[in-house]
Amino acid sequence: MQTHFTDQQLQDPGTERANEILRACVHCGFCTATCPTYQVLGDELDSPRGRIYLIKDMLENERVPDAKTVKHIDRCLSCLACMTTCPSGVHYMHLVDHARAYIEQNYQRPWSDRALRWLLARVIPHPMRFRAALAGAKLGRPFARLLPDPRLRAMLEMAPKTIPPVSRNDDPQSFAPEAPRRKRVALMTGCAQKALNTDINDATIRLLTRLGCEVVVAKGAGCCGALTHHMGREDESHGSAARNIRAWCAEIDGDGLDAIVINTSGCGTTVKDYGHMFRTDAALAGDAARVSELACDISELLAELMPEADVTARNLAKAEIAGTDMAEPTGAEGSGPIRVAYHAACSLQHGQKIKTHPKALLKGAGFEVVEPADSHLCCGSAGTYNLLQPEISGQLKARKVRTLEAKQPDIIAAGNIGCMMQIGSGTGVPVVHTVELLDWATGGPKPRALAE
Repeated sequence: MQTHFTDQQLQDPGTERANEILRACVHCGFCTATCPTYQVLGDELDSPRGRIYLIKDMLENERVPDAKTVKHIDRCLSCLACMTTCPSGVHYMHLVDHARAYIEQNYQRPWSDRALRWLLARVIPHPMRFRAALAGAKLGRPFARLLPDPRLRAMLEMAPKTIPPVSRNDDPQSFAPEAPRRKRVALMTGCAQKALNTDINDATIRLLTRLGCEVVVAKGAGCCGALTHHMGREDESHGSAARNIRAWCAEIDGDGLDAIVINTSGCGTTVKDYGHMFRTDAALAGDAARVSELACDISELLAELMPEADVTARNLAKAEIAGTDMAEPTGAEGSGPIRVAYHAACSLQHGQKIKTHPKALLKGAGFEVVEPADSHLCCGSAGTYNLLQPEISGQLKARKVRTLEAKQPDIIAAGNIGCMMQIGSGTGVPVVHTVELLDWATGGPKPRALAE
């Protein structure tokens, strides 16, 4: 794509990067075939190619964003399926993130939009505030139909039936390995996940210590900044990221770290991009790059620690699961192993290009793994997307649930809390994190969602 930025415009690092990305686009349209919003809405401007044209025009002309441009960019899920499909290597993520920051700085949203976005940014990244909000939402849920704004109704409906008690495992501390030490790793405990589902971090700690890892929860680490980053609120997102960078670098420079482990793939995609986010920050660029280099999804580390997961499961699996040590593993039908429908979170398969590790680990632990049709398409969660764009999100959720249930699974597994909440709100099939099943298969407790 031909661009016409001036030399002065290109002095801005964000614009310079946008120019590189725009010039890589060849208008082929391959991205439209895998874009969820284009599939649902059928509007060229709701495809990556259409949004690229809008962004180019907005940035080149340095114009105040109009409502039309903002609407179509807001409708983007940032699922990054287009990046997997693109034959030209267009880094759409960096482009749309820059466009959102530009919109945030130059566009005056209606007051209701500003208020809602401010509320989300002030509540969700802070676990205790989020817990209080979830409790309030449970009380207000019976009155959801009376609310005129569908976004407010979506917020009330998102609240889980039960809010788990605070897990003290999320406090800053170190967990000693149960086997000879192989690695020292930091676990990112996150923000929303600590309010919505404490079992995930607990299972991660049990599994890693069982496999010989010292697990550290670093003092000062918290929200990765993804939520505010994708709303274009750069100061807030970079502030969250900077706190994590300092916290983890203190551990790296202290007793050292072999990895920074992340069990929420949406966070992982952002942390792995810290090096880019802080590339022009003289004070943090080096440390941000070190953090990004060490960041890994839990499935990446487990693929290294459990290269032959079937052997591990055979030696350690408890009774009452369909692990490889059971003489007669049984699923819901009473014959064969437990069938797990694996949902590939967009941030994992498209953002981090991790596709095989979770499935291989689950198969090695003795589960039958199946995948739904169109597994590359988003479930509609996408951070706060299900709250800000509930109608589109609802259509994507319904389609994803249909394709998962068509596989008649006993369990649905995913590697991202947002996807788990989204899918779980539309199906009666238990939804658990991949690491919970692997923990169970190697000696941990049965996931709570399966015991209910």
